[in-house]
Amino acid sequence: MALLDRAQWYDIARTTEWTPRYVTQDELFPPELSGGVGIPEEVWGTYDEPYKVSYREYVDIQRQKDAGAYSVKAALERADLYNKADPGWISILKEHYAAVAVVEYGAAFQESRYVRWSKAPGMRNMATFGMLDEIRHAQMQLFFPHEYVSKDRQFDWSHQAMHTNNWVVLGARHFFDDMLMTRDAISTAICANFAFETGFTNLQFIGLSGDAAKAGDYTFSKLIQSIQSDEARHAQLGTPLLQMMIENGQRDKAQKTIDIAFWRSYRLFTVLSGIPMDYYVPLSVREASFKEFMEEWIVTQFMQSLEDLGLSKPWYWDIFLRDLSEHHHGQQLGTYSWRPTLWWNPAAGVSPEERDWLEEKYPGWNDTFGKVWDVIIDNMANDRMDKTVPGTLPIICNVSQLPIVGTPSQTLRDISIVHEGRRYHFASEVDRWIFEDDPERYKSHKNLIDRFLGGEIQPADLGGALEYMGLGVVSDGGDDAHGYKWVDAYRKQLVTAR
Repeated sequence: MALLDRAQWYDIARTTEWTPRYVTQDELFPPELSGGVGIPEEVWGTYDEPYKVSYREYVDIQRQKDAGAYSVKAALERADLYNKADPGWISILKEHYAAVAVVEYGAAFQESRYVRWSKAPGMRNMATFGMLDEIRHAQMQLFFPHEYVSKDRQFDWSHQAMHTNNWVVLGARHFFDDMLMTRDAISTAICANFAFETGFTNLQFIGLSGDAAKAGDYTFSKLIQSIQSDEARHAQLGTPLLQMMIENGQRDKAQKTIDIAFWRSYRLFTVLSGIPMDYYVPLSVREASFKEFMEEWIVTQFMQSLEDLGLSKPWYWDIFLRDLSEHHHGQQLGTYSWRPTLWWNPAAGVSPEERDWLEEKYPGWNDTFGKVWDVIIDNMANDRMDKTVPGTLPIICNVSQLPIVGTPSQTLRDISIVHEGRRYHFASEVDRWIFEDDPERYKSHKNLIDRFLGGEIQPADLGGALEYMGLGVVSDGGDDAHGYKWVDAYRKQLVTAR
């Protein structure tokens, strides 16, 4: 029997639409869950996904992807990457798996909410594949690091992290709850699929995939490539919605949603991607800086996507461009100084040769962030290690949930407001704008410092805080990835100077 071309039956097969007779449209699609208030009912049927695939094609493609990734893993298991790779690269794996694997399960719930609540039948169909994608990603990113757990318990955070109260996890969980889990289906698709996945998972997956291959970790590179090809497909879920909103007089609402999601995503990725790219990747294979990668993938490509839709750059564009040269450097200083509170061993990344690279990529680095590292290095070279870990609590931004940082003596400042009797702190004007736009969404969250000062962490000392965060429970906390061997070069300089 002759088969029809896909184009002849696709629209009929994926349009699972009907007219309800026993309930109203609002009962079937509650506005608080479905979103899209103000868009005429007849418009939802025009949702035209830019990436079309049938279930038969989907299953066949995914089977091939799995076969490729798992076969590479099996072939290279005896290569003993764990003992042969640079320790900085191993730390990247620990950070990535813990921050991403279980979140992928959350993303499957996110996509399943579209399947149920989206009013656009084409979107419900496409989201079904997205939901299956995310389940596959979670399973792979839990399975791949499992072989390392017997060698290093810090890899156990791949599964445990999102169930702890580690301060990094509190920030990440707050972000993902905000972007993926607590908004209506339309707003979530714009925040998560358009802003977060189109813009930033490219950064995490393509950038890391290239770095992994150059570092000799072909297993991780293949895994990330396998995932990214799915992300590229379901990232497009939000674009048709934006077109529908703009055509129906909701351009300003669409623009504001993107502006919020873009900034929140960017801040998180300064830690997830910015620090590893500029400090953890071995210098011998390090090429593009975080800023250069952002300029290529975000400033150029993502902004082109906005212009194609008739949208504008976020209002804080100048702040964002300046921030590319500073925020992740500040977070590196903070996370390295508070290394006992991490589940991975951070690389300092400031050997004399690495400082030359940083100065080349970020002119002026030695005169700003380098000055702070000079103090840390001087203490280490003179065996005053107790002075290299802070004795005070950081100030946490009440939107990003990350420590407030900036360029020393230039842009480091705390922006605070009092709302309903409580003082809130922000790392930038953008974070304050996000909070003031919807204080009910953000006002009740307690970061680690709030919990510590509020008496929720006992005993109220460093030991109690570490145990509260799961350190010494799931695994030991972090220490220098290279065992401080990089400090030897500075000790030799001291001896020569004397």
